[in-house]
Amino acid sequence: MRTPVILIVDDEPFNVEIICEYLSGLNCELVTAEDGESAWAMLQAEPQRFDLIVLDRMMPGIDGIEVLARIKADSQLKSLPVIMQTAAAAKEQIIEGLKLGAYYYLTKPYECDVLLAVIQTALADRFSHLSVVQQIQEERVVLELMTEGTFQVRTMPEARKLAATLANVCANPSLAALGLSELLINAVEHGNLGIGYDEKSKLMESGTWASEIERRLQLPENADKYVRVHYEKSPFATTITIKDEGKGFNWLEYIEPSASRAFDSHGRGIALAKSLSFRSITYKGNGNEVTLLLDV
Repeated sequence: MRTPVILIVDDEPFNVEIICEYLSGLNCELVTAEDGESAWAMLQAEPQRFDLIVLDRMMPGIDGIEVLARIKADSQLKSLPVIMQTAAAAKEQIIEGLKLGAYYYLTKPYECDVLLAVIQTALADRFSHLSVVQQIQEERVVLELMTEGTFQVRTMPEARKLAATLANVCANPSLAALGLSELLINAVEHGNLGIGYDEKSKLMESGTWASEIERRLQLPENADKYVRVHYEKSPFATTITIKDEGKGFNWLEYIEPSASRAFDSHGRGIALAKSLSFRSITYKGNGNEVTLLLDV
């Protein structure tokens, strides 16, 4: 895997120095910008260069919110994770950033280990997404010939592989792969394996989330649990339906960005999928079945 490139945007040199010091132990290339204008110029000049942005909200000229809005409106940059750092922690300000697609909110002052944990999670998601995008190119032709199909997945690698495959039928495969991956992983971990929100928070904090997934997959009661996916294409609509074998969940709490989860290490996948990846997302019943209407 290549060395990740992180763009740090802040108009206060002292803040930039502190962040760079915090991140000095990571195997990353750090690039800095002193304001929104220069950051946007860098992103426009080399849209494929960066893997993550740490973005200050309040800056003179083009502020962080405007930079975030431009990133999410740009087809080449839209999937780039943005960590917003700010002293403005009012509920409406947090919601504004989340609705625009911020990956995470950090309220100043914050601890070094909090920043490191968020960045490591964001980069892992970023490279997982890039891996899926690479797979997309290999499978586009075959899927274009399919009008209907049923699939089943059980593990995380299978979920990501299927996300890459099905994303080929979408108008923007890269963004569709991001949304499909979030929803399929959610169906495996929360649905079939029964990992609740608070439990995942603790597992992420302790760094044992992946190992707990593998442990639960080996349990006898989960041996025959699958996430079933149905794809159907017609002249009028193309849909993907995802159904797990879990008890469901209160999906209404997650379909829109929430200020109460802004500082959590997870919990934004469904809202991101809804805003970035599909024409519509419709949950049924208790929440263990969701149908996606695609732009193709």
